[in-house]
Amino acid sequence: MQVIRGLHNCRPEHQNGVLTIGNFDGLHLGHQKILQQLRSEAERLNTHGCLMTFEPLPREYFAKNSATPRLMNRSEKIRILKNFDPAIRPDYLLFLNFNEALASMRATEFIEKILIDKLQVKAVIVGDDFRFGCDRQGDFAMLQSYGKSHGLSVISIESHLVEQQRVSSTLIRQALIDDQLASADKMLGRPYTICGHVSHGEKRGRTIGFPTANIHLHRSETPLRGVYSVTMHSPKHGDIAGIANIGFRPTVDGKHVQLEVHLFDFNESIYGEAICVSFQHKIRDEKKFDSFEELKKQIQIDCDQARKRLEMKNE
Repeated sequence: MQVIRGLHNCRPEHQNGVLTIGNFDGLHLGHQKILQQLRSEAERLNTHGCLMTFEPLPREYFAKNSATPRLMNRSEKIRILKNFDPAIRPDYLLFLNFNEALASMRATEFIEKILIDKLQVKAVIVGDDFRFGCDRQGDFAMLQSYGKSHGLSVISIESHLVEQQRVSSTLIRQALIDDQLASADKMLGRPYTICGHVSHGEKRGRTIGFPTANIHLHRSETPLRGVYSVTMHSPKHGDIAGIANIGFRPTVDGKHVQLEVHLFDFNESIYGEAICVSFQHKIRDEKKFDSFEELKKQIQIDCDQARKRLEMKNE
């Protein structure tokens, strides 16, 4: 899969393909259904499949600092797409910079200038709730109308249902906020995961016998907050069980949301590694302790509980 950063980087070889458009935040089962159709249509037309998405997400652009937390950042989106089965992996991932020019672009202009003139797409595949253009004027009917006059095939994919509910990024985000991890996992088709690079922290955990891997989140908000049992995946060391705290670390007066992972029965150095942390169970909410001794006792209790929960899951 080739990543294209910006419309200005599109070349003739990126034209005449099948395109899908959307935020694709979380890359859940509904998104995967669209990607499966993208691959199928691309093979039928003997061309490539391209996923077009936006940075920042439109809601982040309009809401600025008050936007709801996203499920994944750009790097995670790239990583997860690259790890998808080839049957649903797009050939190209195109990021458009969602700026003032794009936000104010009329839906008809978006179709004519970007889809037809610049990309010369053969077919467009979108979800049944897809909206686009200034004030969300554009929809499937508009795309279909343009398609008929320009030889462009337009295909709508019905929403994917899990337990009679329409799968959506909003529903998954709320499930994570409400500590319903199992429900979120069913809609994602996998455990909720955060990826990043392990960096040097303040090493306070070492002083109380619980060293942690610190992962910068590169986001101001996350739908998760608290202590969780986790599985960390390292390309070098494989899957390792552990426990994680995600939040502000109130006992040490933390100022930024941070992810810290303590790995069970593991002593290797992983500084600088790109790793992924899959959240398995919520253990407790984040809490401020009066002393490091109190914190140490609670972490031991948390670790015992996390080990038991992970062992039960693996039986």
